[in-house]
Amino acid sequence: MTELHEILFTSILAPDQTPNVVGQIVSQARAAHAEHGITGLLVFDGLHFCQHLEGPTWALMRVIDQTTQDPRHTALRVLHEGALGARHYPRFDMGFAEVEGPDSLNDLLQLDGEAALAKFVAMRPRFDISG
Repeated sequence: MTELHEILFTSILAPDQTPNVVGQIVSQARAAHAEHGITGLLVFDGLHFCQHLEGPTWALMRVIDQTTQDPRHTALRVLHEGALGARHYPRFDMGFAEVEGPDSLNDLLQLDGEAALAKFVAMRPRFDISG
C-alpha cells in the first residue's frame, strides 16, 4: 500500500495571465489528479491559489514540480507537508475565497506548518466550493 501524504501550498496567478485561465487549470488538474490518486481542494481568490492535496508522495511531488514549471503560476510556496492517516476529501474540487476579510487567503499566506493547515481547515466551510 502506498503511504498517504498531504501538502498545502500557495502560488500566485502570473502577471501576464487573467483569471480566465483558472477553468483550464482546474480541468487539467482534475484529470491528472484522478489518474494519480490525488484528492483535495484548490481555492482561488482572483490572484492567489491555495491547494490542499492528498495522495501518494511521488504524485504530490509531481504536482509541485509541474506547478513550479507552469507559466500560469508564480511564487509557489509550500506551507505544510506531512504523512496523513486518512483522506479528508472524496475527490478534487475547486473553491473560491473572499478577496478581503477574515476568509481571505492573505491571512493564510502569513502562516506555515500546522498553523497554516489549521487556518485552511477552519476556512474551508466558508469557501464557495463547486465540484
